Amino acid sequence: MTDRMLRRGEVERITALSKSTLYRMIARGDFPAPTRLGARAVGWRQSAINRWLEERIALEVAC
Repeated sequence: MTDRMLRRGEVERITALSKSTLYRMIARGDFPAPTRLGARAVGWRQSAINRWLEERIALEVAC
């Protein structure tokens, strides 16, 4: 199975987080860091985003 690379816009739509929130969370270590795809392009592995979402849901259920 191929792990899709998601661009920032897709990640924002999937997570409902803004660009500034994403990068603030990355800086704190609370969100997966992107992979450099080119000189001016980054992307996130879909599996990493799915795992992050599952962890967030698990934390919510545990509370």
